[in-house]
Amino acid sequence: MTTAALLIGALLLDAVLGEPRWLWDRVPHPAVLMGRLVGGLERLLNAGAARRAKGALCAVLLVLTGLLIGTALSWLGPLAEVLATAVLLAQRSLVEHVAEVADGLRVSLPEGRRAVARIVSRDTAAMDESQTARAAIESAAENLSDGVIAPAFWFLLAGLPGVITYKLINTGDSMIGYRTPRHEDFGWAVARLDDLLNLIPARLTAGLIALTGRATEARGIRSDARRHRSPNAGWPEAAMARALGIALAGPRAYDGTLRDFPFVNATGRKLLTPVDIDASIAMLWRAWALFVALCVVVLVLQLVGDL
Repeated sequence: MTTAALLIGALLLDAVLGEPRWLWDRVPHPAVLMGRLVGGLERLLNAGAARRAKGALCAVLLVLTGLLIGTALSWLGPLAEVLATAVLLAQRSLVEHVAEVADGLRVSLPEGRRAVARIVSRDTAAMDESQTARAAIESAAENLSDGVIAPAFWFLLAGLPGVITYKLINTGDSMIGYRTPRHEDFGWAVARLDDLLNLIPARLTAGLIALTGRATEARGIRSDARRHRSPNAGWPEAAMARALGIALAGPRAYDGTLRDFPFVNATGRKLLTPVDIDASIAMLWRAWALFVALCVVVLVLQLVGDL
């Protein structure tokens, strides 16, 4: 079977089943195992001198591990590839987590804050309704790229070794890719590799959102994306902001310190409600559907090429 056919199966399986709690309550989720691996390498290597070189070694080991595990699992056949890839996609779980914020806000502001605290790293205790909704929508846009389109893209290009390698590097970036005294040197290589691996998927995600949301002002999206602190996350956020006619990003607090980040689509509406979160969820599904359609086109081209 072609990678496109396998990917379509995995995308549909993830969309229908999501994350079965009965399974992950009994065995560790692959993301948990990846986190343990990154944590173990960090404890082993991140000490003494030459931390940037040791961090580069960590990145190499993560890549080699992903390639080896992916190759071994792919030998088990197409069904194993579809199941493994579906587990590493996050469309259904992303939608559910973002929807919980909207549902929480409809009950009370504290409930909305509690729900959004599960999916963002910023301080949430003093957020108002608009800030809570904005955080949820930003998470929706960014994680559509990191959790769905990017792993699917790398599976399409490199099969199971590609998607597992991507997820390991992305997990590494989320754990050690920060500019803190402990991780600034050690996490540099993993962070830069994650930026590289997300370069195309982030822009592809922005295109999917823009097309389905009829926000086709490419120059405006590009300009907004460049205002974001991340070289990649700004793209899907900028597209989502313009598709919904709202402002995203902007000031927020981390560890009690207010960070004055610029707004993305600064002229957009800043007063947000749960209805805007609902609109972002609808956008997630439309972008997902367009991506599946593109995979079908790739499948047809692969089949024609094999004739």
